[in-house]
Amino acid sequence: MALAMRLSKGGRKKRPFYRIVVTDKRMPRDGRYIERLGTYNPLLAKDDAQRVVLNEDRIKHWLGEGAQPSYRVAVFLGKAGLAPMPETPNNPNKGQPSEKTKMRIADKEEKLKAKAEAEAEKAEEEKAAKAAAEAAPAEPEAPAEEAAAPEAEAPASEEEKKAE
Repeated sequence: MALAMRLSKGGRKKRPFYRIVVTDKRMPRDGRYIERLGTYNPLLAKDDAQRVVLNEDRIKHWLGEGAQPSYRVAVFLGKAGLAPMPETPNNPNKGQPSEKTKMRIADKEEKLKAKAEAEAEKAEEEKAAKAAAEAAPAEPEAPAEEAAAPEAEAPASEEEKKAE
């Protein structure tokens, strides 16, 4: 018979409470078990002594009989010093973004590059226009004054038209 040490859920809705049991692997999670080996109350603080309660003598007995602890129970046993700590599974690809996300990021980077290039070209054109304006020979100031004089006359003529 294949034996397993695992958690059996109890408690009510939104208030979980687990028993650590040894059972046949073929039995359902909350089904029949051979022996209760301890309890686990996840609602208590992590440093609380009653969070995980283990019957060490019986756990050693069942480990000697070949019972295989589940990952979570193995962590409890490892912290209590009854069994070696299990290796933490590491899946480096799980943290990688999906292909669709990678494509979205690449498109966004391309748009940002295109926008930066357009702004750089616009800035260069403005510099070139400014340099061309400064390099052009300065026109005499007299024509500029003549251009200003008709503007001064224009409002006066409008006032005359209103008076008529």
